[in-house]
Amino acid sequence: MKIALKVNGQEVSAEVAPNTLLVQFIRENLRLTGTHVGCDTAQCGACTVIANGRSIKSCNVLAAQMQGADITTIEGLAAPDGSLHPVQAAFKECHGLQCGYCTPGMVMSTVDLLAHHPDADETQIRELLDGNLCRCTGYHNIVRAVQTAQKTMAA
Repeated sequence: MKIALKVNGQEVSAEVAPNTLLVQFIRENLRLTGTHVGCDTAQCGACTVIANGRSIKSCNVLAAQMQGADITTIEGLAAPDGSLHPVQAAFKECHGLQCGYCTPGMVMSTVDLLAHHPDADETQIRELLDGNLCRCTGYHNIVRAVQTAQKTMAA
């Protein structure tokens, strides 16, 4: 079946099998490999992208369901000149990562979190990131990164 959508500001279309997951379409058809496949069960959040202004787990939705959608992946966050999005910069500054596997999904969830809960406190941040798993950190630096981005974006 043919699908057409916007990914990182670019109109894209392709023929896909009806059972193609959005994460497969992003990684295999578009070669945007920053969106990671972790658990394949929508538990870990490594595949998180922004779809029509809300974070979703792309391993849990069919590409065909995204017909006409506006998708942003981790590759679409930085400015055209290469400068980092404030959330990306905060994760870098606060070392909100270790191995980095969860980082793209964590960053995308943070973008959504701050768009919809700009005044979240530490407890709320931890609760709102609950669907994103990190097996390397104790989440302290991730929460610090979210708070740093929160301050930067509020300024």
